[in-house]
Amino acid sequence: MISPTSPSTPSTPSDPLRIAYSPCPNDTFVFHAWAHGLVPGAPPLDVTFADIHLTNGMAERGELDVLKISYAALPYVLDRYALLPCGGALGRACGPLVLTAGPQRPGDLAGRTVAVPSERSTAYLLFRLWAAAEVPGGVGEVVVMPFHEIMPAVRDGKVDAGLVIHEARFTYQGYGLHCLADMGEHWEATTGLPIPLGAIVARRDLGAGTLHALAAATRASVRMAWEDPEASRAYVMAHAQEMDPAVADQHIGLYVNEFTADLGEDGYAAVRGLLTRAAAEGLVPAVTPDALALP
Repeated sequence: MISPTSPSTPSTPSDPLRIAYSPCPNDTFVFHAWAHGLVPGAPPLDVTFADIHLTNGMAERGELDVLKISYAALPYVLDRYALLPCGGALGRACGPLVLTAGPQRPGDLAGRTVAVPSERSTAYLLFRLWAAAEVPGGVGEVVVMPFHEIMPAVRDGKVDAGLVIHEARFTYQGYGLHCLADMGEHWEATTGLPIPLGAIVARRDLGAGTLHALAAATRASVRMAWEDPEASRAYVMAHAQEMDPAVADQHIGLYVNEFTADLGEDGYAAVRGLLTRAAAEGLVPAVTPDALALP
């Protein structure tokens, strides 16, 4: 758990590195080797599990050394945290979905109530960019609720539609729901780029040398997970919130990919594209391209 260090004070080289990521299978898969001391030369980790809307807040308050956050939160923390070029979640055909209780068209959402997991999430940015193009007049009230409550709320008629993330793309039909739109399909059709979802950030005051070492440790942990997927299974399932093992495997297969090992040219282009478009809509502060580079 979190050590009792002052929120504004980074860990010293002799301390465990304070890190927070979600209990979702992709994060536990990626960080299993490092969290269990299996990455040679990597510092020990003091792990906190928290959903991404909580880690976004932790990053804005500067509470930990390394965090998994939403790319939508990145513009608010780049003064204190640097983006690591690995460990995060980008991909294709893996975007958030807009779900309804019955078949509808995008225009039917005009003036309607939509549940979202966070207003400071990549899912929400993608949704607002989609709605600006596809919902004349715009949606009505946006209600924030924990992501696991959204599908029941749509099913029970408490909201008109819900924006869902994570494994919900594999399970929504079990709630009798319909997919109105795939935010990822819209993003890819309009940009040709992968979908930037979650980022790994580390405190800038750890120093450039340490930041590069943390990136190397993250890459090593990813590669070790790929080389021996069974090694992490118990850790993944222990934190998967009663998720079916087959769904957990689908989740990992979708969100842990080439961009997890390295953002690369397309990954950075996707991040810049998302933040530039969102800033143009007034959804996030503007970010200069060089602010995304590792020092």
